[in-house]
Amino acid sequence: MSKRSAYISLILAAAFWGFGNIAQKTVLTYMGPLSATMLRCLIAALVMLPLAAVERNDVRNAGWTKSILRVALTFTVAIAIQQTAYVNATVVNASFLVNTATVFTPIVAWVVFGETTRRLGVFAACLTLAGIGLMADGVGGFAALNTGDLACLVSAVFYAFWMVLLGRHARRYGGPFTSAFVQFAIAALLLMPAAPLREPLTAEMMWRAAPELAMLGIAATAAAFGLQTYAQRHVPASKAAVLVSGESIFGAIGACLVLLERPPIMACVGAALIFLSIVIVTIEPEDPVAALLQRNAEEE
Repeated sequence: MSKRSAYISLILAAAFWGFGNIAQKTVLTYMGPLSATMLRCLIAALVMLPLAAVERNDVRNAGWTKSILRVALTFTVAIAIQQTAYVNATVVNASFLVNTATVFTPIVAWVVFGETTRRLGVFAACLTLAGIGLMADGVGGFAALNTGDLACLVSAVFYAFWMVLLGRHARRYGGPFTSAFVQFAIAALLLMPAAPLREPLTAEMMWRAAPELAMLGIAATAAAFGLQTYAQRHVPASKAAVLVSGESIFGAIGACLVLLERPPIMACVGAALIFLSIVIVTIEPEDPVAALLQRNAEEE
């Protein structure tokens, strides 16, 4: 996969997430958040299973197992907290606050793993945060943060850890379809016993929520997270976080088309800032010394 293809894959993932934001909220009309998360991950695992079955991946050792377990457990916590946050958070606030992972990711990569981000990348991350804030009217929203909003921030931190761990795993071991399948399967298995204890779930609920579950399971989970898992073998986590932040732009487009919402001028300015940050990331040349040091650290 070329770097350009990886960038396109991440932008496509952002599109799937953006258009899936509405389904994340409306699915809660029919069932609880843990049940919705469990079912979307189960659907995604079933979608990814045939691709994982035919994928050639010779790396099967203790290192691979420990690595993918760290990735999968972090993913499970992040996606479960995010879906739970939608109980109280609005779609707009959730989109903004979860995408603060754009800034958390390079911080996690630097503090925990010693990975450095070039100044232009840090600028792009900050530019993205400003753009998302304008799109979500974040300045006014911060004054009334509720439990759902705070849960979104916690989810963003876990997503930051997940993106860094996923990037290191993908570059070292490959096997993107197998890795994606394991992530989804573990998430579904961990939530399967927990969801019924906290929330009612019946066949009628699942039937009524079928359109939302299909959107979430196939597009916003299997396709989106699968594309990100595939692409992060070639793109550093800090850059990937900026690229997938385009989710907020696609979410606004979806709201315009489906809900007939008309964004204010400041939201359009914010979208332009995010688009500019994505352009910066895609044209920024890779630092060969930093890339070599990062590869050596991952091989140790």
